[in-house]
Amino acid sequence: MAKRNNEHISISDALKEFVETNKLEYGLDVVNVQDTWRDMMGNGVNNYTTAIQLKNNTLYVQLSSSVLREELSYGKEKIISMLNESLGKEVIKKLVLR
Repeated sequence: MAKRNNEHISISDALKEFVETNKLEYGLDVVNVQDTWRDMMGNGVNNYTTAIQLKNNTLYVQLSSSVLREELSYGKEKIISMLNESLGKEVIKKLVLR
């Protein structure tokens, strides 16, 4: 059972402590990356996105359109920097479009 602190802390600090204690940060990063991809890319890209996975700081995005895959491959570095900026930390180091 968890220890009880008698000091008063804010809800955000308590949640951060809970996430760190239970090692949930990677799982939250996975969900946040998926949500950020959907928000940033818009409906045009999302209609052709079939799967989004984050493994070892590499984002794997499966697309059903080869034309879109080729078009996005030209701006991989910009996409990575925009996603990391939106997430507030460097989560993605490499982008693989399939």
